[in-house]
Amino acid sequence: MYKTSLRSDLILLLAAVIWGFAFVAQRVGMDYVGPFTYNGVRFALGTLVLVPFLFLKSTKVESWIKVSNPSGRRKIIIGSLVTGLLLFGGVAFQQLGLQYTTAGKAGFITGLYVVFVPIVGLFFGQRSTITMWTGAVLSVVGLYLLSMTSGFTIAPGDKLVLYCAIIFTFHVLFIAWLSPLMNSFLLAFIQFAICALLNMVVAFAIEPVQLVSIMQGWLPIVYGGILSVGVAYTLQVIAQKTAHPSSASIILSLEAVFAVLGGTILLHEILTTRMLIGCALMLTGMIVVQVRSK
Repeated sequence: MYKTSLRSDLILLLAAVIWGFAFVAQRVGMDYVGPFTYNGVRFALGTLVLVPFLFLKSTKVESWIKVSNPSGRRKIIIGSLVTGLLLFGGVAFQQLGLQYTTAGKAGFITGLYVVFVPIVGLFFGQRSTITMWTGAVLSVVGLYLLSMTSGFTIAPGDKLVLYCAIIFTFHVLFIAWLSPLMNSFLLAFIQFAICALLNMVVAFAIEPVQLVSIMQGWLPIVYGGILSVGVAYTLQVIAQKTAHPSSASIILSLEAVFAVLGGTILLHEILTTRMLIGCALMLTGMIVVQVRSK
């Protein structure tokens, strides 16, 4: 049991590393293509990576949705379409924000959805705890230190990424509702495909989409698509079958730390002492929210 748990934790840690360094790839990718082109191509690649996993356990389409009545199936399909729309909104704001903020700051602000989810859950009958509110306060103070300017306004790029975290909050809640009702890889496939399609529609409408530019930026695009979208998600699904939920969520929250490390090492981003204290408070808040008090 210990070996199984350790294996799961290490797989989740690898996923967190991939996702953390993906913020670097997302920033570098926009040196070659626009934000919507980058997202469109990378989610298209991620969608293709998931295709084989749809047929690993069963080749019967009927077994992919675990509800037999037609009306229930329609609700599930509509819900999965909504998750794709929410994913599109979240990654769009994140990618737009990364044009004006650092990879490290974007990683931490995105991670605030971990705090927002239980707070929004209160409106759906979920119970609150002292640890939840403690974590929320720590995260808000950390966000203030990380992002607030001298004029007491949040920096423009950070504000866009904060919108991303809010949208991801509702995305997580939809996933929590849908995941027990359908094949997890089918759910991922649908939302990734919708996200790719919507991003490419916007890209062709407002950006110069050129194949030569995409080829020039192939490395950050491939990393963001195959590794971040396809591989890391698959690792998470595999590991969370045997990992303890609290352990899994805490390890995955380390994505924000790896975003800072990636930005510092590869992009030479500099965080002031004030910003580092803000990061530490936000990470502490994220972890505290996920620890249940007895």
